[in-house]
Amino acid sequence: MIQLILAVNLFCSFLLCGLIWTIQLVHYPMFHRLDRNRFSEHIRFHGFRISLLVIPLMILELITSASLVFISEYHTNHHLAGLATVLLIWLSTFFLQVPLHSKLMNGYDSSAVNRLIHTNTIRTILWSLKTALGMVIIFG
Repeated sequence: MIQLILAVNLFCSFLLCGLIWTIQLVHYPMFHRLDRNRFSEHIRFHGFRISLLVIPLMILELITSASLVFISEYHTNHHLAGLATVLLIWLSTFFLQVPLHSKLMNGYDSSAVNRLIHTNTIRTILWSLKTALGMVIIFG
């Protein structure tokens, strides 16, 4: 059972890491290039579609990260660090990125897009660290 939980956890972390890098390097910078007359529509479309991918993966990653802390006898410190990293990602998401997305639903704001890009660096780094922890567990 523990192998399945670990596999699901690592799968989610690796997918989310790739996804956040795509968002950081492609999607968010592209917000500056969207049609200003339809900007809110584009942001709503992005938010809805990306949520279909991100929400289930983030929930699974959180549940499996917490489970690993409580049931795994190996790599205890790695699992604790992984859970702490996931919790920081959630905090960043709900206190930084979600409010900025909400603001952008009202229309284009260059400053808000720039803040979104800069604050999303936090999640990009954290998911990269979470993925690196997974690689240490697999190969270390």
